[in-house]
Amino acid sequence: MANESLAAALSRASSPVELLRNLDFPPSTFPVKPEFTNWRTEQRAWVETCALLDQSHHMTDLFIEGPGALRLLSGLGVNSFAGFGVGKAKQFVAVDPGGHLIGDAILFHLEEELFDLVGHPMVLDWVTFNLQRGDHDATVRRDDNSAVRASGPPALYRYELQGPTAAALIEQVTGTPLPDVRFFSMADFTIAGQRVRGLRHGMAGQPGFELFGPWADSDAVLDALLRAGEDHGLVRVGAKAYSTANLESGWVPAPLPALFSDDPLMREYREWLPVARVGSLGGSHAADDIRDYYLTPFDVGYGKTVRYDHDFVGREALERLAEAPPRTKVTLVWNADDVTAAVGSMYRPGPGAKYVEMPKARYATHHEDAVLAGGRQVGLSLDCGYLANERVMVSLATLENEYAEPGTEVTVVWGEQPVSAKPAVEEHVQVEIRATVAPVPFVDFARSDYRAR
Repeated sequence: MANESLAAALSRASSPVELLRNLDFPPSTFPVKPEFTNWRTEQRAWVETCALLDQSHHMTDLFIEGPGALRLLSGLGVNSFAGFGVGKAKQFVAVDPGGHLIGDAILFHLEEELFDLVGHPMVLDWVTFNLQRGDHDATVRRDDNSAVRASGPPALYRYELQGPTAAALIEQVTGTPLPDVRFFSMADFTIAGQRVRGLRHGMAGQPGFELFGPWADSDAVLDALLRAGEDHGLVRVGAKAYSTANLESGWVPAPLPALFSDDPLMREYREWLPVARVGSLGGSHAADDIRDYYLTPFDVGYGKTVRYDHDFVGREALERLAEAPPRTKVTLVWNADDVTAAVGSMYRPGPGAKYVEMPKARYATHHEDAVLAGGRQVGLSLDCGYLANERVMVSLATLENEYAEPGTEVTVVWGEQPVSAKPAVEEHVQVEIRATVAPVPFVDFARSDYRAR
């Protein structure tokens, strides 16, 4: 199946929903050490001192180079590219012709005609496909994540430093005052005698920089950071804690890509796209029509990202959708008693509730649970996990606007019925877990202070 196209795989399935629900792929891959200490302590570090998150291995890089690179990206991204000069980055968002999400990734403008698109494969594949089928004076070079790459190390190392002491740590290791860098802009540093580029942002909504450079410099830079970090409470973060950082900052990591419309462009894309890179679908949302799983930029908080100052795939559809977006992104705080009961069912004669893995409970690449209110479904819960700093189980969700007010009580349906063939899904029964709507980002600092600085 690894080299089979999505179109070929779909021809044997009864529907896209049936195909994706039973795909044999894990929810996500973080090919770094699971824990350096324990994931609770590591989560606490980005709030109390400084956390070092190794981003070198789990994301894919797509280097896009040439005079036509900017035109290619502008024709696919909903973002404005006005003023997007060298040394800046943005959350690049792409949609299908119907305005539904293909995916998102971080786009770095490294040099005048060189960009690096970093993220999960969904949107990187879309850009590559459109480059190959179009008339673009550009080339792409792909560096897969370390779980997929056939041989050799990554092209670049990436070390995320975030937390209250991150700025002081960077000043110590560079020997210079921290430059005044705006959110999602880059600065150059010298660490261990090597040039290091730094993007100002934070995965968990805390202050910090993403430091990156050639893999050959990775050990020297890491050693220097660890030595300086001894004075600033630096804690290395493993895959378990890292996977939950998005729940604090409010980023939805893997929305289901809208791949199945009858538009000729999408039919051609399904012939091109390997089914192995589509990912599995899971959760209690149980619609027969794959379109009921699609999301728009407005559903997941990218409404401010959409700009109509250029032509791009899906623009006309988004202009119509923007007139009255029906759903709002929120955080859901799950009821502690209900979560405890679901976990406790493992210790009674079964089957019990679907296993609630800690700290990240998502069990498919694209996770969508039904959210109920007043006896009917009012939204989707998209990504769920435990936050040790707040001592709560939460999920990111998109709800009908009238249910999106903080304090509103809703119910998350946990578990699949019927049980799918995914390896991560055991025999279980569905349970209802009460939840309370909260703001997004969930962490006060990320919501009120960080992005304004």
